[in-house]
Amino acid sequence: MQIIVAFPKMENAKSIKNILVKHGFHVGAVCITGDQTLQHADILGEGLVVCTARLRDMMWRQLREYLPSTFEMIVLASGDFWEGEEMEQVTRLAMPLKVHELIGMTEMVTASMEKRKRQKKFRRGERSQEEEEVLRSAKQILMKRKSMTEEEAHRYIQKCSMDTGRGLLETARMIQSMIGGGSDDSEHDRGRFR
Repeated sequence: MQIIVAFPKMENAKSIKNILVKHGFHVGAVCITGDQTLQHADILGEGLVVCTARLRDMMWRQLREYLPSTFEMIVLASGDFWEGEEMEQVTRLAMPLKVHELIGMTEMVTASMEKRKRQKKFRRGERSQEEEEVLRSAKQILMKRKSMTEEEAHRYIQKCSMDTGRGLLETARMIQSMIGGGSDDSEHDRGRFR
């Protein structure tokens, strides 16, 4: 999976590249503008863009609009930047950046992309009983932890699925493990699904 790193300051872009390369990812390009990012995306054809919310010549939303649909995005910005922002087809990470969060999110997004690529997006007519149970369990977690109705919980799972480009069941499993896991990090992890 090819990764493009895009930050307005080259030293920051190179730092992110070095972190990703150190953890086994292939970074195909380092850019400081959205225009450079789009040029490299055209050459690579598919992959992942790891960028900040503001590049020298455009914001993340413009970049997402112009990127081919074969690209995913991880956008890094301060927590207050996202207030009122609707996320569309991007994954976000709050700054200041924690290396383990960047690596974990990059692994999840690239694994999801590889899985979708292998499956060639075929759809099955009905869900199995196990799949229905996964969805039901995720909805119950949301209903309990976030005081949602069943319909709100279902819409929430659908929206997270669309925002991240992951399947409904994969999203439900993530909710089960991150929100329903009960680990010490659960308060932090819940922030990803707000």
